[in-house]
Amino acid sequence: MSRYNIRVAVSFGMMFLLLLMVGLGQSWSLCLSIVNLCLISAIMAMGVNIQWGYAGLFNVGIMGFTALGGLSAVLISKESIKEAVNAGGLKMLLAILIFSLAIALGLYIHRKFKSKGLVVVVLLAGYFITRYFYLDASQSIEAINPAFSGYLGGLELPVILSWIVGGFLAAGAAWLIGKISLGLRTDYLAIATLGISEIIIAIIKNEDWLSRGVKNVTGIPRPVPYEIDLQQADWFNELVSKFYAGSLDLLPVSEQAIALRDYLSDASIVFVKLCYSGLFLAVLLLIIILASLALNSPWGRMVRAIRDNEVAASAMGKNVTQRHLQIFVIGSAIAGVSGAMLATYNGQFTPGSYIPLRYTFLIWVMVIVGGSGNNLGSVVGGFLIWFLWIEAEPVGFWLADLSTSFLEKDNYLRQHLLNNAQYIRLIFMGAVLLVVMRFSPDGILPETNKKL
Repeated sequence: MSRYNIRVAVSFGMMFLLLLMVGLGQSWSLCLSIVNLCLISAIMAMGVNIQWGYAGLFNVGIMGFTALGGLSAVLISKESIKEAVNAGGLKMLLAILIFSLAIALGLYIHRKFKSKGLVVVVLLAGYFITRYFYLDASQSIEAINPAFSGYLGGLELPVILSWIVGGFLAAGAAWLIGKISLGLRTDYLAIATLGISEIIIAIIKNEDWLSRGVKNVTGIPRPVPYEIDLQQADWFNELVSKFYAGSLDLLPVSEQAIALRDYLSDASIVFVKLCYSGLFLAVLLLIIILASLALNSPWGRMVRAIRDNEVAASAMGKNVTQRHLQIFVIGSAIAGVSGAMLATYNGQFTPGSYIPLRYTFLIWVMVIVGGSGNNLGSVVGGFLIWFLWIEAEPVGFWLADLSTSFLEKDNYLRQHLLNNAQYIRLIFMGAVLLVVMRFSPDGILPETNKKL
C-alpha cells in the first residue's frame, strides 16, 4: 500500500472512530446530525476545491451562492400564496420582464451601435418603468397577511428538484459575476466576489416578497418521511418491536407499551436522519466521481496547466478566461446545490444566518486543511472541521469547568470562562490550521498529480 493510500485509510478511519465515539458517548441522533452536516460541508468544500485547487480562483463569495441554493428550496417546494399572487404576482412578473428586456436591449445597442448615450437612455427608461410596477407589486404582496406569509410562495414541486434548480441558479449568478470579475487580479477577484456575495444576501434579506426576508420561511417540505408518520406506520412498529424485543421482554407487560413508544420516538429520529445521510452521500459520491473524471481528462490537465502557468498556457493558444469562467460556474453550482440541501435538511430558510464565518471562512479552512486540489482531501477537511466546530463547544465548557473547579461557583473568573467557553471553537480552528500548515503544508491529503 502506498503512503498516500495509508493516509487516506488513516484519515477516514480516524473520522469514523470520532463519530463512533459521539454515537456511543452522546447519542446516535447527534452523531447522524453531525454526519449529515459534514456531508453537506464536504460538498461545499468540493465546490471551492474545484475553483481553487483546480484553477487557482480565489472566490470568497461562497456565502452568496449557498444562499441562492437555499432560496431555490423555498421557490420550488413551498406552496404558493394565492392571495399574494393575485395581488401583485402579475405586476412583479411584468417588472422582472421589463428589467430583463432593458438590459438585453442595452447590450444589443452597445454591441451594434457602440452608442453609450443611447445605452444609458434605455437603461434609465427601463429602470423607472420597472420601478413603477415593482413598488406597487411588492407592497401589495407584502401586505397579504405579513405575520404568516407576505410573500409569493413557491411552485409546490418536489424539494429534491430544488437541489438541481439551486445549482442552476448559482451557476447563472456565477456566469454573470464571472463575465465581469474574472479578468481581475487575484486579490481584486476576492474583493469583488465578497462584495457581490454581500449584495446577494442583502437583497434576499430585504426583498420580503421573495422569501419573507429576515422573517424566515419555515416548514420546507422533506424528501424523507416525517417522524410522526413513521411512528404510526405498522411496518415501522413491527421493525422496532423486533429490534428491541430482548429489552422489552425484560420489562413488565404494563411498562412495555410506554417503553415501545420511547423506542419508536428515538428510532424514527434515527431513521429519518439515516435517510438524509443516504441522499447526501449519493450526491457527494456523484460529485466526486464527476470531478475526478473531469480532473483526469485532457480538460482537467489543461485547467491545471493554466493554474500553474497562465502565461505559458495562453502562449500555447489556450483561452484562459473561458476556462476560468467554466470552473467558476461549476464550483458555484456545487455550492448552490449544497445550499439547497442545507435548507432542506434544516426545514427552513433563514437569510440572517448567512455569515462569512460559517459559509466562507470555515469552507476555506476545510479545503486548506484537507488538501487543495484533492477531492478526497475536501471530504476529509469537511468532516474534520465541521466535527471540531460542533464538538468544540461542549469540550470548551468541559475545559473551562475543569480548569476552574478549584474556584468558588460564583467566582467572576469562573463565570466569565464558562459563559464564553463556546468561543474556544475559534481557537480550535486556528490551532488545527496552524498544526496542519506546519507539519503538512499541502494538507492532510495533498494533491497527487501536481507534476502532470
